[in-house]
Amino acid sequence: MTTFTYDDIVTAKPGAPNELRPGQRAWVVGITEAKDRRGANLKRFPTGTVYLIEFEDGSAIDVAEADLIEVKS
Repeated sequence: MTTFTYDDIVTAKPGAPNELRPGQRAWVVGITEAKDRRGANLKRFPTGTVYLIEFEDGSAIDVAEADLIEVKS
């Protein structure tokens, strides 16, 4: 079971690397659970779920679950 689901609003935790844009709202648009992880791109993340999040400007980035928190609306 994943912590977040599609269309949840999230942000990177304070202190996360700048490329994760801490404090900026983003939406979960993709979920790759640990059992489904394949490919070189996902090997750079620690074990666990990786989320594809999309920012308000339309750019998107893969982020490890441990780096995200939910934004309360």
